[in-house]
Amino acid sequence: MSSTVSTLRRNSVAQAITEIAELIGERLSTSQAVCDQHGDDLTWNAGQPPDAVAFVQTTEEVARIVRICGHYEVPVIPFGTGTSLEGHISAPFGGVSVDTSQMNEVLAVNPQDLDCTVQAGVTRKQLNEYLRDTGLFFPIDPGADASIGGMTSTRASGTNAVRYGTMKDNVLNVTVVMPDGEIVRTARRAKKSAAGYDLTRLMVGAEGTLGVITEITLKLHGIPEAISAGVCPFPDIPSACEAVIATVQMGLPVARIELLDELQVKACNAYSDLGLAETPTLFLEFHGSDAGVAEQSEMFGAIAEEWGGGPFEWATRTEDRSKLWQARHDAFWAAVDQMPGKSASATDVCVPISRLAECVTETRKDLDETGLYGPIVGHVGDGNFHISLFCDTGDEREVAVCRAFLDRLAKRALEMDGTCTGEHGVGSGKMKYLEAEHGPGLDVMRTIKRAIDPKNIMNPGKIVTV
Repeated sequence: MSSTVSTLRRNSVAQAITEIAELIGERLSTSQAVCDQHGDDLTWNAGQPPDAVAFVQTTEEVARIVRICGHYEVPVIPFGTGTSLEGHISAPFGGVSVDTSQMNEVLAVNPQDLDCTVQAGVTRKQLNEYLRDTGLFFPIDPGADASIGGMTSTRASGTNAVRYGTMKDNVLNVTVVMPDGEIVRTARRAKKSAAGYDLTRLMVGAEGTLGVITEITLKLHGIPEAISAGVCPFPDIPSACEAVIATVQMGLPVARIELLDELQVKACNAYSDLGLAETPTLFLEFHGSDAGVAEQSEMFGAIAEEWGGGPFEWATRTEDRSKLWQARHDAFWAAVDQMPGKSASATDVCVPISRLAECVTETRKDLDETGLYGPIVGHVGDGNFHISLFCDTGDEREVAVCRAFLDRLAKRALEMDGTCTGEHGVGSGKMKYLEAEHGPGLDVMRTIKRAIDPKNIMNPGKIVTV
């Protein structure tokens, strides 16, 4: 970048920051610590701070900030809670991070219609606490207490996806501030519509590259009458995966079915005091009536036995279930605890359920042969699994080995007609795999990006280059 261009850019950013400060006052921060925190995620992706952070409170404020940034061609980076894992929140070209954490109101709940509308900064735990007395809940559960806006932007998923779907299945409409500052509502509250292009699905998973989501209308579900959960050990990964495949193909209405390999079980035992046998293990949960969940549990026990698994031990006490699923949600931190001094990179892929056993087995073999520490855990009911990969980022050889493994993992999933990411999203971390996954479809994405965001101010450097 020439000195003249660099000076012009600094002047533009400074002017934009001045005008935003006049708009929201002390809720605009240029503190280096605040900016660093808003540009860095939990993994060893290189974090890059924005020039300023705007703590917004209304859709109208967001619109005015976007107009200012658009005028000066300053990047806008949406921010929820910062729990995404593929560099979504980094600011490679500087700019203004729009932090929606103060937009945290539940705007409406419509129990008869089984839906609600929330501001983007509402977190999933906050929403379910608010809904508790209505008999309803929001099922998407990525583990972290992520914001609904962030979950929508990354098309998040989680442990309940096998029964309740992902964010794309549970978002009815969004309010989004477009790159020109226009406020657009993508749909109404009707459960279905054939009225024009599906703008809602365009924004769900766009990762802030097409606009800033400020409000979301969500589908809700009734809290089940009965819930049972349990664990089932298996002699090896192929047996556990085949039991999952059989369960899904039989149509058993499992709500959650999670795989932990032996390394992950060992880590969870140490971190969460579970006392499980250190062998590939499935965590499961069934929702329904008392009779229904008992029958489903018994049927799964028979399936597990057929594949050499068991005994399947299940329980309905809330405290027992809570301990089990808290341990599952803490799996990443359990793995981190096993590798002090090393940096983590959490990654995921997803394959058709029929290729699950093959993909997980080959991945575990690859990790073992490479000598990398990478526990495997996954939402295997829909073919999605994760690796927490650890690396000494000061060792160039080890970094190269880790990056080569990640490339092989993505290639393996694509060769099985899967995807390079089932739920983490693309961000900046997985952009290089999209050409192989989408081919000419990637050019269609670029065309959409250029048409909607011609100045490329919306979260630039993510998903596609333009």
